[in-house]
Amino acid sequence: MGAEQQAAVTVAEKDRYRQGIEYPNPLAGNPVGSLAFATSVTQKDGSDLAVACPWATRLAVACMNMNAVLGGAACHWGGPSAFAEIMSAIHGIMFSADDWRVRYNFINDAGHTENGLYALKANYGYAGVDYQALKGFRSIASKLTGHGESHLFKEGVMISNGPLGSSLPMSQGLALADRIANNDRVTICTISDGAMMEGEAREAIAAIPGLASKDRLNPYLLVVSDNNTKLSGRIDQDAFSMQPTFSALESMGWSVVEVADGHDLQAVFTAVEAGLADVQADRRRPVALWVKTIKGYGVKKTEESSSGGHGYPLSKAPDLRGFCQELVDRGFGSGKEIPQPFSDWIAELEANFSAKQEAAAAKPAASGVKKDKIQSGFPKAMMTCAQEGLPVVSVSADLQGSTGIAPFHAQFPQFAVEVGVAESNMVSTAGGLSKHGYIPVVDTFAQFGVTKGALPLTMATLSQSPIIAVFSHAGFQDAADGASHQGLTYMAMLAAIPGVQLYCPASAEEAEWAMEHAIRSFAADRQAGKTPDSVIFFCGREGFPVSLKPQGQEYAWGQAQVVADTSAGKDRVVTISAVGSMVSRALDASAQLEASGIGAIVLSNSTPNAPDLAAHGQALQRSGGKLITVEDHQAIGGAGSLLISAMVQQGECPTVKVLGVQGEFGRSAYQADELYDHYGIGAKAIVAAAQDMA
Repeated sequence: MGAEQQAAVTVAEKDRYRQGIEYPNPLAGNPVGSLAFATSVTQKDGSDLAVACPWATRLAVACMNMNAVLGGAACHWGGPSAFAEIMSAIHGIMFSADDWRVRYNFINDAGHTENGLYALKANYGYAGVDYQALKGFRSIASKLTGHGESHLFKEGVMISNGPLGSSLPMSQGLALADRIANNDRVTICTISDGAMMEGEAREAIAAIPGLASKDRLNPYLLVVSDNNTKLSGRIDQDAFSMQPTFSALESMGWSVVEVADGHDLQAVFTAVEAGLADVQADRRRPVALWVKTIKGYGVKKTEESSSGGHGYPLSKAPDLRGFCQELVDRGFGSGKEIPQPFSDWIAELEANFSAKQEAAAAKPAASGVKKDKIQSGFPKAMMTCAQEGLPVVSVSADLQGSTGIAPFHAQFPQFAVEVGVAESNMVSTAGGLSKHGYIPVVDTFAQFGVTKGALPLTMATLSQSPIIAVFSHAGFQDAADGASHQGLTYMAMLAAIPGVQLYCPASAEEAEWAMEHAIRSFAADRQAGKTPDSVIFFCGREGFPVSLKPQGQEYAWGQAQVVADTSAGKDRVVTISAVGSMVSRALDASAQLEASGIGAIVLSNSTPNAPDLAAHGQALQRSGGKLITVEDHQAIGGAGSLLISAMVQQGECPTVKVLGVQGEFGRSAYQADELYDHYGIGAKAIVAAAQDMA
């Protein structure tokens, strides 16, 4: 082959485009019919375009959140209210295309705003969502989960979201794929300023303009909602200012357009329209719209709140009418009535609330068992040790209010640091503190701690820089937030790291004891010239009995505690080994089994990657070798697997039933018990397993 022919082949190869494997697109096409609540914006060509009214979005979010709150779930108000105009503008443009799926990829990385997108979809009647469907938000029966999950709502969510900063990098992959295939499609990604603190988001922010400059990406538009607010408060006050980060985008290769008022719908629409035109004219330079918003916009109280009304400020349905009337006065005109279907919806919620109050008043008085969140014990131990002079330092990533560590921050602000929404950075920072002789305690949700903290934890351990961690909301205990927040692999992901001990307390009292033991052991090992183990505490978030310790017993590290024994005088007996949040459910099952004549020995297996084989062996001798393990974790790689493997290796082969999640993702529910029953690990399932086995 001659030189000219070789050159021709090279050019042909360079110009060849390759499509990905075709499969049915599950996303719904353009909405059919008219908007229920529309407003008008002016396009560049002077014509008017009907878009979803952002104030209708806010009204719907207020009502759907109230539905969920009355069911017992947490919700988000601040984020969707901040994004309402942005989402209206983007969807108005996308849905004006012949087939929006051909022209656009739309990715929402601001997972806390997904309920605003559900509300917008109901306005359009998109993907089968209407205002009636919104009433199921976050319930176990609904596909409208706490955050957008495509595994349950394929027709409405392209990329699952929730953990901040995780969807932006995937949108980069979409733009890369479209360039390889030579598709005429633009990728649009919406994100919050808090999510921009995450390491994976920062990596993508650098990579997108870099790849685009080499003509490796299709046109890309990023829309950032900047309100200087995260879950726990103002970003610049609690952590550090993000303004230098946004100012640096231009130097990284982004074309930056600032929108001073993110609640001026026309201004936002014009900016989105112009940004899309710019990236289509020059795909080598992506555009970032830097939009100034107010978290909680629309209601004065939440606008002024330091958290922007991050959760939902209402707990009683009678307060909803005034909340919505303020939205109507601001958005539709002072003195206007709340429009249907929202007025009818509010009346329904008020009636449901009254009925619930009457039912609660008619119930017999509670048993009097004192309950508290397990994590409330951790800061007590930390403060006790710090008051004695032990060098305890707390490193948090925005969730200290939810994980229970906030009291330590309040009492010892000089020994507490907030690194922002950045779990990997949090763990690595703690490793540095450890190297210089401090006892660092980090905290976040279990799902974020294990997924984003596993490598930093490994590197800290390799560097003889152990840490202590509080990873709360383990398993299904983050019920309402859905699959993206439910850490069902927390033990499997960390149990095998050398020098790492896992501890799953079942009560606040045990959490306090175990944390104090971990801190004092850490200090003693350091002083003796030994490298301590890292200790990772996993716990739930709901209310549990403050103490599950039987009278006369004491806690002992590494020993499985017998929390109930109803075997006396029973011919049929089983051993139940439960972990963390499931201990109280195992106790419920034990009481039911006793009533049916079956005895149970219930053990709290608090150290799952170093199980107490002696205690389990003694119990199994009395139960005829019949063992049930129960955990809110995947059955693969969980406490049951670890326990059985250890027992078999020492020559014990019990008859076993492992109750764990069988290879499924979770979903939203108002309460964890709904998920326990749905996935076959709750008290009912334990009872059924025992009846089959005994």
